[in-house]
Amino acid sequence: MNLRDSLKLYFVMGSQNCERSPVDVLEEALSGGVTMFQFREKGNRCLEGKPMMELALELQHVCQKYRVPFIINDDVELALKMGADGVHIGQEDESIGAVRKKLGDKILGISAHNVREAQLALESGADYLGVGPMFQTTTKNDCRPVQGPKVIESMRKMGIRLPVVGIGGIHSGNVHKVMEAGSDGVAVISAISKHPERTHTLFQGVQDSLLKSF
Repeated sequence: MNLRDSLKLYFVMGSQNCERSPVDVLEEALSGGVTMFQFREKGNRCLEGKPMMELALELQHVCQKYRVPFIINDDVELALKMGADGVHIGQEDESIGAVRKKLGDKILGISAHNVREAQLALESGADYLGVGPMFQTTTKNDCRPVQGPKVIESMRKMGIRLPVVGIGGIHSGNVHKVMEAGSDGVAVISAISKHPERTHTLFQGVQDSLLKSF
């Protein structure tokens, strides 16, 4: 599976996002169509140290079972130690160039909120962009102002052809707006972590939007 295909339905989750076992949630999500997973253990009630590492390894094992890329949020050293498939970093994290050198040919995703950040990420060696927030969300406390799908349209109009995934407040009712703006997929947290049984509906929404674009 190429990277654009892997980004169709990108699930981001840590134990703090789940109301039951994160391993069970991920298993159900993957069986429902999730194509990439990012382990993001941040915020209130998050695990640290050995419990965090044990959970990360369990989740990685589930991803390997389904042959889905396992990405670590922010922590390059953890990703290298675990042999993760890649890392996703934000604008406030270590420089993109420095992370690229450490990762070698592993997947590097960058959060971008405007055309300038997207262009810099492209020039610095990013493999894909996480763009948002698309809509209002309460999952992340440190969210930037809502950009809306129009920011993805702006990036495409400026010639940025990197794979893009929209994130922030996305659910089955608005997924088509993100895809129609030029995104390759959508990244979600609570839409799946709280309701993994609805994963297939989200995946179908992405697939339907892709078919309409041809």
